[in-house]
Amino acid sequence: MKKISLLLLAAGLMLASCKKEDKCPYSDSGRSASVDERTYIESYLSANSIPATPHPSGVFYFITAAGTGASPGLCSGINVRYRGTIMNTGAEFDATAGNSTVSFQLGELIVGWQKVLPEIKAGGKITLYVPPSLGYGAQEIRNQTTGAILIPANSYLKFEIELVDVQ
Repeated sequence: MKKISLLLLAAGLMLASCKKEDKCPYSDSGRSASVDERTYIESYLSANSIPATPHPSGVFYFITAAGTGASPGLCSGINVRYRGTIMNTGAEFDATAGNSTVSFQLGELIVGWQKVLPEIKAGGKITLYVPPSLGYGAQEIRNQTTGAILIPANSYLKFEIELVDVQ
């Protein structure tokens, strides 16, 4: 009986040592907005009397609710409700429907979200003002069905986000 226990223990240790550790494939991009991009957003916010906090990356944000759960990291799964608009026109390019949510891994999203979403916790709400270099840059985003341009190249974006859950 002692030999069987030792063999099972040894087999368990061998299996445990073979298990691969999941490593996060994402790391901080180190990207930040240019002075011109920051100035443009500051002017927009000032002209529209919008209170917002500058993040060192160049994204500006306003926290409506801080939340009480966990803050996301780049490899966190997040469950959100959101609405994305072109900052200067208000044209909506994407949104979750009604009360539904959508799940992402934070590291897969635009740099603007990656940099600032950790400022809130699960249950929090935040509005982001994202410069082109931390959004989609010079790439225009098209509707995959119709081919219509949803986000013109070099667009400044506004996102209203509710961080429902962090995994």
